Amino acid sequence: MTLESCVTTEKKPLLTVKQAKQRIHEAILPLLETEIVPLKNAFGRVLAKTVFSSIDLPVARNAAMDGYAFASEMFAEKLTCVGTSWAGKPFIGELKTGECVRIFTGAVLPINADSVVMQEHVTVDGLQITFPADVKLKKNVREIGEDVKVDDILCEAGKTLSAIDLGLFASAGIENLSVIRKLKIAYFSTGDELVGLGQPLAIGKIYDSNRYSLHGLLQNPSLDIFDGGVIADDKALLKNTLLQAANDFDVIITTGGASVGEADFVKEVLDECGEVNFWKIAMKPGKPLAFGKIGGCYFLGLPGNPVAVTTTFDVIVKPALARLSGANFAESFEFLAICASELKKSRGRQEFQRGILTQTKTGELHVISTGNQGSHILSTASRANCYIVLPPDCAGVQQGEMVSVILFSS
Repeated sequence: MTLESCVTTEKKPLLTVKQAKQRIHEAILPLLETEIVPLKNAFGRVLAKTVFSSIDLPVARNAAMDGYAFASEMFAEKLTCVGTSWAGKPFIGELKTGECVRIFTGAVLPINADSVVMQEHVTVDGLQITFPADVKLKKNVREIGEDVKVDDILCEAGKTLSAIDLGLFASAGIENLSVIRKLKIAYFSTGDELVGLGQPLAIGKIYDSNRYSLHGLLQNPSLDIFDGGVIADDKALLKNTLLQAANDFDVIITTGGASVGEADFVKEVLDECGEVNFWKIAMKPGKPLAFGKIGGCYFLGLPGNPVAVTTTFDVIVKPALARLSGANFAESFEFLAICASELKKSRGRQEFQRGILTQTKTGELHVISTGNQGSHILSTASRANCYIVLPPDCAGVQQGEMVSVILFSS
């Protein structure tokens, strides 16, 4: 596939953000390779197989609180305490008429007990326990299988495992899990103007910030990442570097070099050694974004401006990586807020402006612009906690109008 045959140009409508995401979704085939990991190492990994429970949870009827347990069919206002049921050390035997046991949260109930009354609601006189007249029977008991029954699904394939999921598996006695292997991702910056931290800045040089942003954005237990450094503005060097990386990684991410300048070689290299799916989308910031393949490796060429890097990662790259890892991906919640700033915008592209979202005491959501929205302005992006999403046909926003907002992910 050639660049000219598949890329929308300035003379034709650019792909919308939605269309670009759909193109990526259709082009990417999820990984199938799996590995077995210990439960403690499964946090943040993508579950490869649906997991069923082999036991009931709870496995036995137990107390929901500290108190006194008894059989409701033999209840009387005064009962004799004949023992104690501790968590992990239950009372053995059945209760007889006129009897109860002291019980603690999580402790197994005696065989025929079905009720627990909080210790604060009884009067204790030696072994004689007096219950309130309005005592409620068959309460404060956790039943067998109340949480999970044998053969119930614990988690379905494709779920990115949370800390709570690990606790759920542990409660069911599961030691190891089958997960999708880690995605291998290499990321590079491009440009002669970039220098590393700790180096003096000559005229015309800037510190490379994009690799540090990408390093943070790629912190994910399901990813195995490699910082490839800076590639100079040399077409042959770029081509050789990408071809070599494509043999070792599932995904290559670059920043810069995807525009139309004389030193921007990404589109030429992709056209020569790979397959170009699209280049440029109707998004601001983030128009010069390229997606394709080099051999069996997926390629995402992000813009060079630092705010465009983080924005395109959030909007485009994150769902693409989720698709490749086999994860069930949910789009970020988008909701309405009152805009307390006047926003400037030209029609044509979907914009993701940076804002600060707050909530009033009455529950109203308000958002303000963080200021200069230039795609090179990191300071205003750093102050933001959300995107203000403006549709392509929007020509600006007045104070007091409603706008769509997406909170930054933590």
